Amino acid sequence: MSETLYYIICVLLSVAVLAGISLMSKVKTAVAGNLISAFSVLLGVIITLLYKELFSAWTIYIFILIGILIGATLALRVKMIQMPQLVALLNGVGGLASALVGVLSLLGVGAGVNEYPVFANVTSVLAIEVGLVTLFGSLVAAGKLHKLLSQKPVVWKNHSAVLNGLMFIIVGVVIFTLFFNDNSVSTYLVLILSIVASSLFGYAFAIRVGGADMPITISLLNSLSGVAGAIAGMAVNDLMLVSVGGIVGASGLFLTQIMCKAMNRSLKDILLGKTSVDKNSPKADKSVMVETPEEEVHGNEDNILIIKRDEGDIIRSAKSVIIVPGYGMALAQAQHLVRTLADKFEENGAEVKFAIHPVAGRMPGHMNVLLAEADVPYEKLFEMDAVNDEFAETDVVIVIGANDVINPAARNAKDTPIYGMPVLNVDQAKEIFICNFDLQPGYAGVDNPLYKKEEGVHLLLGDAKESISNLIDRFD
Repeated sequence: MSETLYYIICVLLSVAVLAGISLMSKVKTAVAGNLISAFSVLLGVIITLLYKELFSAWTIYIFILIGILIGATLALRVKMIQMPQLVALLNGVGGLASALVGVLSLLGVGAGVNEYPVFANVTSVLAIEVGLVTLFGSLVAAGKLHKLLSQKPVVWKNHSAVLNGLMFIIVGVVIFTLFFNDNSVSTYLVLILSIVASSLFGYAFAIRVGGADMPITISLLNSLSGVAGAIAGMAVNDLMLVSVGGIVGASGLFLTQIMCKAMNRSLKDILLGKTSVDKNSPKADKSVMVETPEEEVHGNEDNILIIKRDEGDIIRSAKSVIIVPGYGMALAQAQHLVRTLADKFEENGAEVKFAIHPVAGRMPGHMNVLLAEADVPYEKLFEMDAVNDEFAETDVVIVIGANDVINPAARNAKDTPIYGMPVLNVDQAKEIFICNFDLQPGYAGVDNPLYKKEEGVHLLLGDAKESISNLIDRFD
């Protein structure tokens, strides 16, 4: 294969990957977009083997087979609720692959004559460092999401000083690589320092991230995995790897910016570890009235009578309904019952919409995927900005396992991690049914004052499936 033809194919496949990503932004074309991108990458592997004349290296096929078996097993066994930690883990695997390419390139294993040895050495070290930061950061993120590690921020004594020291070593190794003599002692010294410093940095960076910032961290690590791949491509002079890695890095960075905007968070604050949950935030008041199954009359301090209607009457008389899914729905695997509940409302003459907060769940699009699995029409899913003004005129809002994204404390609780974060205006609705497991704070660790609001709020605590089944039964 000629070099010119190879470059043309690289451009065409890169465009195909971009087209696939574009199609994935819409539910109706998402599957096609995913297949196009995956098939383009597969073609990229084949074209690279042809161009580099590596088809005779039979050991490659053994590892390709092993990878296929592992991927197929994960596809069959990983549940939808485990998808966020799987995404984090796959980001880490991408970083590891880039680091291995960097190690082999630095050691000169399998490399031909390089006209620019300094450039190759520097990019090899950068691939190792960025790749291992991605790997260990992603492992920590996956561990936190899978509850193998504490989900709260872990802050060491002099944590920032440790990170600054490691960063100094990482940058220093790269600078040293510009001038070191290509001998075994210098090479192994650079290799050991880059591996140790970057691995510790990835762990130390991710371990102090917690609360609602985890989705942003996963998105950032996704971007880093692409950057590591692009740098590894530079190290081995592979245009295809540079191109696809750059696309992944750029798309991940765009997503990170979108997430930061949705959370009203600064990426700088996250990188500097300003993500701690407020340790002084008040505990949830467990004495809050949980249910009001029958019509009751209560007096308040102003001697104004508040009449609480029967929940069944509220459900059956509702003409406008907004359902707000959250991580609790994913945890209970209640999306199919949620679809049944929505159907019941519609059969009763109500208009049903689903309000999706950008960071609901543990990763972008988490709720969209779960609802798509339950065959909820995408036309009924509305982003926060499109539906937020409608809550005030909505008869009934059903909240399933959401907390931080509906917490009105984000508007006025200045000393909390969610202050200033745009939230769904659930508290403005006429009647609110909250199907949460308990009254504990959400992932950000901030108490929700909505739980203490007596008028118009109905708390259905316990397993989300049971709570939703109870609501469905109210139609009979």
